[in-house]
Amino acid sequence: MDDCRVVTITVDAAQTVSGLLMVPPDAVACYILAHGAGAGMTHPFMTAVAHGLHDRRIASLRFQFPYMEKGSRRPDPPALAHATIRAAVAAATLLVPGVALIAGGKSFGGRMTAQAQAAAPLPAVRGLAFLGFPLHPAGKPSDDRGRPLFDVRIPMLFLQGNRDALADTQLLVPLVQRLCAALTLLPGADHSFHVPVRSGRTDAQVLGEALDRLTAWCQAVVSGGA
Repeated sequence: MDDCRVVTITVDAAQTVSGLLMVPPDAVACYILAHGAGAGMTHPFMTAVAHGLHDRRIASLRFQFPYMEKGSRRPDPPALAHATIRAAVAAATLLVPGVALIAGGKSFGGRMTAQAQAAAPLPAVRGLAFLGFPLHPAGKPSDDRGRPLFDVRIPMLFLQGNRDALADTQLLVPLVQRLCAALTLLPGADHSFHVPVRSGRTDAQVLGEALDRLTAWCQAVVSGGA
């Protein structure tokens, strides 16, 4: 799609990272989309999200964390991840002036965004949206990772598969209720929003449902109704 623009984001004096910007005509909002721990901004899931949002009049700015930019498999320490997210937000402010900003992303990227927002509000960001929040490691149920979320003072949306091995719904649902946040459970979906054949649905249908919900929520946040 020729609407995808390669950009460079300056994290600090020593390093920059790559980004991909997609802006549809009359964009309702811009989603600053951070990738998961194991795959970068060009992963098929990230690409499908960006294109699907473009079709729904939501701009997106995907970006690499420094470790992914360097080809490493070890995620950056939180402080560097937070700094990268802040740099992406600053870049979006300049790249799509006047467009409301939503931040978040997939798994690790969403969690790091939440931590950054909890530590100090991300300038101009109106809400946080998580595409599979990693509440705990697989096989180790706990809601300890949810503690920083109570310091977030803007609307939040959790889009989660109800078979997500990194987010036990018995822990996630009450946590989201205590946060007074929004939650959409995707029936049959796992952490990657994949559904088994026996579900009668396809991964594309599940992702479409998630993006419809994300779009409606973004519109509500922008209008002040979320």
